[in-house]
Amino acid sequence: MNPAAILVGRILLSILFIVSGFGKLTGAAGFAGYLGSLGVPGGVAMAYLVGALEFFGGLAILVGFQTRIVAYVLAAFCVATGLLAHLGPDQSTSLMKNLGLAGGFLILGAVGAGAYSLDARRGGATLARI
Repeated sequence: MNPAAILVGRILLSILFIVSGFGKLTGAAGFAGYLGSLGVPGGVAMAYLVGALEFFGGLAILVGFQTRIVAYVLAAFCVATGLLAHLGPDQSTSLMKNLGLAGGFLILGAVGAGAYSLDARRGGATLARI
């Protein structure tokens, strides 16, 4: 496995979640209204929870901290979000984006963070044998 390619992949996967999570955390009331329109309970508390998952999950992927666990959690989150929010007739691109991101996170979960990560510094970045 090419550690530089894994690093670039982690950076690209994390950007969307860091930016989106930050937006949700700073605009929780508006996001809570959107969640309510989808029938998701919890209001502002759920908005903060989702925003925190995206923001801190994205940061963890970026620096390579607990990468396998976070990658699997974000993969499940992407599938759930796709099925909850992007099943409409005009949402096919967003649904496919979410499923593609889930695929990227599943691969990252399988191979680990790579050499350029906090996981590697702690001794936990062994790569899966392919």
